[in-house]
Amino acid sequence: MGVLGKLGLDRPELRAWATYDWANSAFITVVITAVYPIYYQRVACAGVDPAVGSARHAWTTALALAFVAVLSPVLGALADFAGIRKKLLAVSLSMGVLSTGALYFVGAGDWVLGSTLFALGNIGVLLSITFYDSLLPHIARESEIDRVSAAGYALGYVGGGLLLALDIVLIEKHALFGIPDRGAATRIAFVTVAVWWALFALPVLRGVPEPPRRLERDERGDENPLRVAFGRLRETLGELRGYRQAFLLLVAVLVYNDGITTIYRMATVFGSEIGLPQPALIGAILMVQFVGVPFAFGFGALAARIGAKRSILVGLAVYLGISLLGFFVQTPAHFFALAFLVAMVQGGCQALSRSLFASMVPPHKSSEFFGFFGVAERFSAILGPLVFAWITGLTGSSRNAVGAIAAFFLVGGLLLTRVDVEEGRRVAREAAAGLHRSMREA
Repeated sequence: MGVLGKLGLDRPELRAWATYDWANSAFITVVITAVYPIYYQRVACAGVDPAVGSARHAWTTALALAFVAVLSPVLGALADFAGIRKKLLAVSLSMGVLSTGALYFVGAGDWVLGSTLFALGNIGVLLSITFYDSLLPHIARESEIDRVSAAGYALGYVGGGLLLALDIVLIEKHALFGIPDRGAATRIAFVTVAVWWALFALPVLRGVPEPPRRLERDERGDENPLRVAFGRLRETLGELRGYRQAFLLLVAVLVYNDGITTIYRMATVFGSEIGLPQPALIGAILMVQFVGVPFAFGFGALAARIGAKRSILVGLAVYLGISLLGFFVQTPAHFFALAFLVAMVQGGCQALSRSLFASMVPPHKSSEFFGFFGVAERFSAILGPLVFAWITGLTGSSRNAVGAIAAFFLVGGLLLTRVDVEEGRRVAREAAAGLHRSMREA
């Protein structure tokens, strides 16, 4: 096996697929994590208490994720039946790109417009990731799926980090580019995210084949797609007991991803509130992007040795320590130390959660099941920010909210220990084999 094979990137379709992590990570890094939260709090929410800005940002995040959680399973079932995974990927990423570009028009006090566009951008990126993730079991073999998923996250770190670095130069050295002030440069940075996202989405749209459309025994190709989608959704909800291990994994992801999502979404808001300077905040996020690259690849290699489940548990143990130590952050050095720990485990935990789930679902229902995976991720991303917002509002400081996030890692890890991975994969293989038999009989 060559170097690309060890990295999970040895075939053109695998490289094309992983490039979309590179593309959408620009939004996640610049808009969700590093630049926009600070801009939103200091410009869009100008004149209000910082804790109020933090709460508004958390509520906006929660509402957007709730919308995605409701919509993604239905659209996933529709994508599976109609064979339009890539078309829905294109539609959702287009919505995200346009909303991101429109952030250019958010000025001082425009927190309503800023919240609306930020919510639409979140909806676009998260729906697109649902359809993108659902392509994974169709292009990667079971023996390589962990490495391929980890490679996607590693490329995401590089792509997001590279654009963030370029945008920092644009903002800090705005006069060199003929831009009058930092505010204008920051708005232009949002446009660069939209262009980057659209440009690097082309490989997955052009280089990954649409998986073949596969009908179940009681379906006809000419039926109303929405009616079939809702019917499939009802069937899958009833069948979840038959996929007990995949369902248990979903519950575990729902819980521990609460903590992961809250940390990366609220980190800069937290740091800004406790008075850390903007260069330190963005510098820490930039460090995470590049330090995370070797660790993401490393988690893929670790999974090959000890399994994806055990590797995730290692990462959750580190996260538990991060959330407890977060209560004591006082200086930029403290913030950088915790950011380094996050860089070690963030990509690995999320990449292996994705690949582990992909190995435990029937391929012909991958979009539908990843719709439910999206529900687990989105609801997890709702509860965490809500808890963060509630504790921040109750106590007047987000420092207390950071410590409370530890419970998500503890409970989620305990649930994950109960997942029988081999049993889950056996059930998925049997479901796929049964579909193949019914198609031959028809």
